[in-house]
Formats: sequence, C-alpha cells, structure tokens
Amino acid sequence: MSEMIHILPAVLILISAVGLMFMSMYEDKFSTKTYITVSSIVLVLALILAFIPFGELYSVKPYTSIFNDVVIFDTFSNFFNILLIIGTLLTLLIGEHYFQARSYFKGEFFSILMFALFGMMLLANANELVTAYIALEVASFAVYIMVGYNSEDSKRIEAIFKYLVLGSFIGAFYLLGVVLVYGATQTTNLSEIATFVSTHSNSDLALVYIGFTLILFTFLFKVAAFPFQSWVLDVYRGAPMIITAYMASTFKIAIFSFFLRAILQDLQPMIDFWDSIIYVITIFTLVFGTWLAITQNIVKRMLAASSIVHTGYLLLAFISLGQNIHSAYSTVFYLIAYLLSALGSFGIISHIISETKVRVTYDDFKGLAKERPFLAAMMTIFLFSLAGIPSTIGFIGKFYVFTEAINAGYAALAVLAIIATFVSVYYYFKLIAMMYFYPTKEECVVNDFNDKRISTYAIAFLAIITVLGGIGSAIVFFIPVLNIDTLINITQMSIQSLFLK
Repeated sequence: MSEMIHILPAVLILISAVGLMFMSMYEDKFSTKTYITVSSIVLVLALILAFIPFGELYSVKPYTSIFNDVVIFDTFSNFFNILLIIGTLLTLLIGEHYFQARSYFKGEFFSILMFALFGMMLLANANELVTAYIALEVASFAVYIMVGYNSEDSKRIEAIFKYLVLGSFIGAFYLLGVVLVYGATQTTNLSEIATFVSTHSNSDLALVYIGFTLILFTFLFKVAAFPFQSWVLDVYRGAPMIITAYMASTFKIAIFSFFLRAILQDLQPMIDFWDSIIYVITIFTLVFGTWLAITQNIVKRMLAASSIVHTGYLLLAFISLGQNIHSAYSTVFYLIAYLLSALGSFGIISHIISETKVRVTYDDFKGLAKERPFLAAMMTIFLFSLAGIPSTIGFIGKFYVFTEAINAGYAALAVLAIIATFVSVYYYFKLIAMMYFYPTKEECVVNDFNDKRISTYAIAFLAIITVLGGIGSAIVFFIPVLNIDTLINITQMSIQSLFLK
C-alpha cells in the first residue's frame, strides 16, 4: 500500500488525460469552463496525494517485478512532482480567461496538457535512459501540439514545424548516445551505469563519455542553451502566450529534474569531463542571451530572450556541481524562483491580451499603470524578481547561485553572470518605465475589461509568493511555509534522498 501511495499522483494524471480525451468526443455537451474545472480538481487531488509523503526522507523503487527499477520514487522526485503539478495548475488558472476567450481551445487541449504533465512527472522519476527518453518525448510531443494548436495562425504553424523538426533531430542525438552507452556498459539503468563507471578505468569509458556527451546536447537544446537556442524566439513568439509561460517555467523544471538526478546520483565522478564545454557554453549563453534581450522590441520576444540568460544562471549552478554539492540546492531554489517569476510575467501578459491583441511591443504598454494600476504593480514585482532586485525571490535565487559558484571556484563566471544581471535591469526596467511614465496609447485602451476573474487572483497569489519568497524570513518569519530557510531545507532534503541506498 505504501508503494501505491507514491505512484498514485502520476496514475491519476494519466487517467484524467485519457478521461478528458473521451470527454472531448462530446464537445457540444461540455464548455471550456467545464474542462478547466475538471482539470483543476484533478490537479488539486494529485497535489494532495503528492503531499502525503512530503517532508519524509525516503527512496523507493516500487513493484520491482513490474517496473524492473526503471522508475524511482524519492523525496527528490516527489518535490519536483509537486512543483510540476503546481506549475500546471497555475497555468490553467492564470489562462482561465485566455482559454475561454479563444474558441479554438477545445476539450482535447486539456487532455494534451495532462499528457504533457504525465510525461514530465515520469521524467522526474526516471531511473533509466530509455524510460527518460519515452517520458521526454511524451512531454515534448504534447508541447509541440500545444504550440501549434491554432492551425489558422501562420506564426504557430511556423513555430510548431521549427520546434518539431529541431526537437526530433536532437532526439536522434539522445538515442545515439543511449546506443553508445549501452554498447559499452550493456545496460541503460543509471545505477548500473554508475557501478560500471566506478569499476572501470577511463580507457574503457570512451564510448560512455561520447554517449553522454550526445545526451548532454539534448539537455542543452531543451533548456535553450547556446548554440541550441535558435528555436526559442520564434517558437515562444508563435506559441499561445500561456503555453509560452508553461514552456519557459514548468517544462524547463522537468528537464533539470532528470539531468540533476543523473549527475548527482550516478554520474558525479564523470562531470569534470564536461567542465570546459559547459564553461564556454555558459559564457556564450549569458552574453548572447543578453544581447538578444536588449535588441528586442516585442515584449514576448524580450521575455523569451531573457529566459536564455536565466538558463545561463542555471548552467552556472550546474557546472559548480562537481566541486560544490551546495550548488545543487541553489539550482533547485533558482528553479522555484524562476517558475514563480516567469509564470507570473508571461501569465500577466496573457491576462492583459486575453481580449485584445494590441499590446505587443514596449510602446503598447505605455500608461498601463494609469489604466490598470493593480496589474502594472504585479507586473513590476515579477520584473523585479527576474532582474534580481532585493525583496524578491529572484534576488535570493541569484544570490544563492552566485555565492555557491564562487565557492566552487568559478569566480570569473560568477562576475560575468552579475554583469549580465546588471544589464538585465535595462530591458526589464524599460517595460516598467513604459507602464508608469508615459501616457496611454488610445488604441490600447480597453474600457470594459473586467479584472475580477480567477486569472487575476492566481496572478496576485504568484506576486505575493514572489515577494514573501524574498522577504519571508525577515518580516513574516511566523509563517513557516513561506520562510526562505524552510524552502532551502526542503531543497536540501530532496537532494539528500538521492544518496540513500
């Protein structure tokens, strides 16, 4: 029974995905609001089930006769599953009006969203390379479909083809890497590969190194690191705004969950081999991402480009893993901070443009603070967090990453990341200046817009968490759930579960 508890959240999500697909066969009987309600209830139930073992330090490989150790359930995977469920739930709630305002969001869309979440949760629990590939492809294909969901929009057609072709191409790299690793070790199980690596000399590991290098390319493509970032601007620009938010925040967390497990639990003795490669990639990711963000005039493309810079920060924490285990905690904490800030910033724009498409460029946001001060204030909070301004969770995340990188001996790289942070103030504050210091453009004024919606409250909740995550331990120390130290302790416990035998 105890083993069943661990797999129930993923099973519930899978059953709901199939159920929503059957519901979509009867489109006339169910409204978009019904699909959102059913999906939200399922996600809340899955979240409750995931919280049952929360706070315990454990590592379980359930039903080994059935699963053959291809999946593992531990504090680490449970922590990421909770983040993925919360990210999907918030995406649904923030996009509530966006979905209802567009008739092309049919019932099957919500089924696809659940399949994407199931793939991500399976990825977080994967303990074997082929299982991880299947999970990654389930999630990726669901995201491909959601990117190009409105086939009448030429930008979305371009986005889905670019993402699909490049994603399939890089998927072949992953499979080739798995073949090489299997050829050398006769297994695809991560634990058995770790045993092989620890009992053989470097001269016997050439194929293993080449294979994992090819798999590393897949990781770099999915997180949009240089030089694999070419798809980001066009795909993020073409995708529905709320799906862009989902890709930039929740999907990125799922990718990191598997590769963090692989590196920390099984491949840590090998990580030094890729140090110089990741070092150079981190430099170019920070520099190129910053240059792209500065040169954008469309707000959505600016946020997409800035997501590349945030990937650079995460790579900085990632490269420090070989020398400093504390950088693992900083990576997980930064993922939480970025989830809140990215989901909030992309989500609030989707909320603003849910009834109009006129707000696209920086100029279109002029005077938003006078027209809708509440939304402008929340957008400011999210931009502050993305820029790493003190009193936001984004500042704590950056401070944590930079400190651990310096402790690991990457001071020069940390300085470059700090410079990129200073530069980011320019393109984030430019939007704030447009909202507060310029008169409203007449063609952008919407007089009958009703902000009393679920999406507004969901965004406000995110904004509050973003602020409390930055000042929680200093001012509201009596709320233990939102305390920074509590968050850090939870991330530490999740990492410690990877080393349980």
